[in-house]
Amino acid sequence: MRLVKLIANLGYGSRREVQAMFREGRITDPSGEVLYADDKVGHADVYVDGEPLDPPQGIALMLHKPVGVTCSTKDAGRLVYDLLPRRFALRDPLLSSVGRLDRDTSGLLLFTDDGGLLHRIISPKASVAKVYEATLASDLRGDEAALFASGTLMLESEKTPLAPAELEVVDARHARLTLTEGRYHQVRRMFAAVGNHVEQLHRASVGALTLGTLSEGEWRLLDAEDLACVFAKPSQAT
Repeated sequence: MRLVKLIANLGYGSRREVQAMFREGRITDPSGEVLYADDKVGHADVYVDGEPLDPPQGIALMLHKPVGVTCSTKDAGRLVYDLLPRRFALRDPLLSSVGRLDRDTSGLLLFTDDGGLLHRIISPKASVAKVYEATLASDLRGDEAALFASGTLMLESEKTPLAPAELEVVDARHARLTLTEGRYHQVRRMFAAVGNHVEQLHRASVGALTLGTLSEGEWRLLDAEDLACVFAKPSQAT
């Protein structure tokens, strides 16, 4: 793949813009030696404005999503892509969120440009566990854990019952809920079904992958070990 096309596909600009970057001497090798568009060099040997070229297709990253940010590329207001380098939203293929967190939910959000990985994570067959921490408007009744674990709870407008989910009571108005599916606004609707309202919601982990030391609004690339954690049980987190 020619360097111009490679760099453009990674979101650094249109092909015309990337060609201009070459003319301006902004594309170099690790030592700072200026590269030319027809040079034949490896991906790791290409720097843009003194920084290594972003990883090629097949990347995955996680973001600590704050409340008030929307999982979209076009909606009005602040978007999750505003928290990432602008070029990440322009990559080809697109860097997509793996599922969504609604505007009022914070926590761990995954992104990838690998369609196979995305579908493997969200596939019902994978049963990837997501752990949510919920702050409730009213005290828990006491029967929620048994109901959520029963596999019989039907949500309004749904045609099939929910898969069993594990509820851990933290205190009267705080609970930790582990799901293996991802229906629309599922956590909020589950608590609404038992007469309660979720005031605050936070996704703490996906599989055994946690946010670690990431602060709100921060992100980092994932490596093979991180991705293995996604498919591990939450109890295996360290």
